[in-house]
Amino acid sequence: MPRLEEHVDISAPSDAVWEHLHKVEEYPQFVDGVREARRESSARVHMDVDTRGRAKGIDCSTEDIGSQETMAWKTTSTPHLSGSFSVTPLDAEHTRVKARVEYDPAEALDAFGGPKGFAQSNAIERTVREDLHHFKEMVEREHR
Repeated sequence: MPRLEEHVDISAPSDAVWEHLHKVEEYPQFVDGVREARRESSARVHMDVDTRGRAKGIDCSTEDIGSQETMAWKTTSTPHLSGSFSVTPLDAEHTRVKARVEYDPAEALDAFGGPKGFAQSNAIERTVREDLHHFKEMVEREHR
């Protein structure tokens, strides 16, 4: 499965960044294609995602690893996606967030459409990078 890793540095304390990662109801504000998101239990999240102009429900399991360090996630059905968000304090007021995403290219194409092959990888990488930057902007706006 292809794996992609991206990171962004955020001007906010790590505990504030960690808290925002767990506010799944905020995901539509920074994750492209997410119409609605809600936590269904401490380890389950449901998201309604825009796929080819239609809403598709996607359920994910989540797990915190370490104290405010890593949140691992994976979908519980197709498309099979998994990954993590790692939070690393750079100093008292700056934090690095690293996103890791693993995906099956054929399932991603079936579920979301878009280009094939190398162009698909580039599109997914660009989307993850843009989502991270939207997350950075949202967190920094609230912590000025």
